[in-house]
Amino acid sequence: MHREVRNAAAWAGLLTLALGALIVAGSRSLAHFDAALVAYTFASLFAVFGITYRYAIWLQRPPTAVYWRRGFELFLRRGHLGSNLRLLVTRLVSDFGTNAFIWKRDKLRGLTHMLLMWGCVLAAAITFPLVFGWLHFEAMPDRPDWYRPVVFGFATPAFPVRSLVAFLIFHGLVWSAFLVMGGVMLAMRRRMRDEGAAAVQFFAEDMLPLILLFAVSLSGLLLTVSYTWLAGYGYEFLALFHAITVIVTLLWLPFGKLFHVFQRPAQLGVAFYKDVAARSEPASCARCGHAFASRMHVRDLETVEAALGYRYDDPGEVGHYQRICPRCRRALVALAQAALARGPSSRRAALPAPMPSYANPGLGEGPLGSEDRDNFHP
Repeated sequence: MHREVRNAAAWAGLLTLALGALIVAGSRSLAHFDAALVAYTFASLFAVFGITYRYAIWLQRPPTAVYWRRGFELFLRRGHLGSNLRLLVTRLVSDFGTNAFIWKRDKLRGLTHMLLMWGCVLAAAITFPLVFGWLHFEAMPDRPDWYRPVVFGFATPAFPVRSLVAFLIFHGLVWSAFLVMGGVMLAMRRRMRDEGAAAVQFFAEDMLPLILLFAVSLSGLLLTVSYTWLAGYGYEFLALFHAITVIVTLLWLPFGKLFHVFQRPAQLGVAFYKDVAARSEPASCARCGHAFASRMHVRDLETVEAALGYRYDDPGEVGHYQRICPRCRRALVALAQAALARGPSSRRAALPAPMPSYANPGLGEGPLGSEDRDNFHP
């Protein structure tokens, strides 16, 4: 067994055991654990094991490992922790709270992601504590029309059963279902009407997660309809169908597209890396002599390529292919073809040589402005 697999399995087993211990502790030795929800619990434990295993394998890949390690190093740099904390809060609000990077691409896509994200976050924040026995409600002994939430065995402020607060809390999953179903409808609309998205989509990657989220939300809503307005008609069938959809979604989490939800926080390390690289000492192109990237980035690329088995070392003056700027790499292809046709040049041009310019600089090619321009590779 490879070392990466052993490490990933060890982390997965450790976190799964930790969740099991938290379930026992949070439910006060299972005193508040609902045995009817045991299938949800085992599906959640499996999901934690699978997600942690895949996440650990992903973090051990050379490119991800460099970004992960370097991100922490840059974040914890002496004298920069305060500014990094402010930047972290800004990015948490911008990238996670409002999904600003998606709104820049398309407002409808931004709304779709906001509805799906906050609907799922709200549903998870309510469902898992209830399933694990971390949250339950108790009637006040002296006032039976008042309920008190108990979280991890600790009492919290009580509220009247017939109050707006109670209505909002007890129907929390209803609100989350409305958010998720709105997001699913918008996502389905794009999948069916956007020819660009339809050309590259796959059923398992793009349609199946939407179908599962819709099935979970709709069956949960129908349970509320059944016991509120239909006197429990069809409740047993709906409860069984809802359980199946939730358990299938949990079991599928580590293997499908929704895994990107757990990968996304690691992008914060990439953001710190880019910010620091933009302010650090630049590397000069070994051919034209112009600055094109940070030295840190070039050194890390050389390390990652060596770890992946790619050998771009140059025994000559350049030393490594990554020390040539992207524009000169493309120019070298044309120069090599010219050398084959006309023979090599007898003398080398003095540095700094003019940096080749793109015929199409990529301006206006995308909605992200400078980010599109910086990442443009014709």
